[in-house]
Amino acid sequence: MFIKFKINGEEKKAEVKSEDRLLDFIRDELHLTGTKEGCGEGECGACTIIMDNKTVPSCLVYAYEADGKEIYTIEGKKALKELEIIQQSFVDAGAVQCGYCIPGMVMSTKMLLDKNINPNRYEIREALQGNLCRCTGYVKIVDGVELSAHRIRERRCKVNE
Repeated sequence: MFIKFKINGEEKKAEVKSEDRLLDFIRDELHLTGTKEGCGEGECGACTIIMDNKTVPSCLVYAYEADGKEIYTIEGKKALKELEIIQQSFVDAGAVQCGYCIPGMVMSTKMLLDKNINPNRYEIREALQGNLCRCTGYVKIVDGVELSAHRIRERRCKVNE
């Protein structure tokens, strides 16, 4: 079957099989390998993408379900300019070790900050609860989200001046 969708700001049309997972389609067919597979059960958050303004575990979505949808992956820096700020903030806060969980963490952070640009640490932990990290623990990740929020607030203030 053929699907039409938008990914990282680009219109696409592709043929998919009914059993194809969106995660595999993104990685293998679109060659966007930033989205990772961790558990394959929607529990770890490594495969988190944004689809129609919601974070979703792409390992639990069939590729045909992307038909007519707007999707963003970690590679969507041009379409979602604040992703670069979030990524750099994670690095600056020391929140990145192996990096495997970071794409999902960044996508979840983007959705949080779109809804709440001034979250407290509890709200940050709530927003990230579907994302597992086996290297850093979560203190530096929460610090990275706070730094991201601060930098994005500053950027938005400068733009509005």
